[in-house]
Amino acid sequence: MLTIRLTRKGKKNQPFFRVVVIDKRRSSKGGRSVEELGYVNPLTKKNSINKERALYWLKVGAQASPRVHNLLIAEKVIEAPKVKIFSITKKAKAEAAKAAADSAAKAAAHTTAPAPAGEASAAPEVPAEVPVEKAIPAAAESSGEAKEAPKEEPKA
Repeated sequence: MLTIRLTRKGKKNQPFFRVVVIDKRRSSKGGRSVEELGYVNPLTKKNSINKERALYWLKVGAQASPRVHNLLIAEKVIEAPKVKIFSITKKAKAEAAKAAADSAAKAAAHTTAPAPAGEASAAPEVPAEVPVEKAIPAAAESSGEAKEAPKEEPKA
């Protein structure tokens, strides 16, 4: 299967990429390409693509890599939505899910049934997740006896 992708050229810390049509099984570093379609220089922000040949290879069935696909869109060779190149890591997904759950819990705590207009200021709202603690007698607090901390229930 043919693919249109970038091959890196240039010296160390001076990258230069060629846009090539290459067999997908060949190495991206030194595999022999079928045809060179253009170049991308990220240091000078210059790029050039042979539009006619790129369209030909896409019609023949070559698949563009995500970065080359977005490059072809930027150069107005093809019209399509851009492809998301980077995927979200597992750690970032877990943090996003936790943040979404926290915001949903806060939103649920703040949304209560609307009170009638006359009773709006009569009853102050109390947060839904206030932990209920056991009452400790005042004598036990002042005597310095060991206090038992209330046990927390594990959250599901």
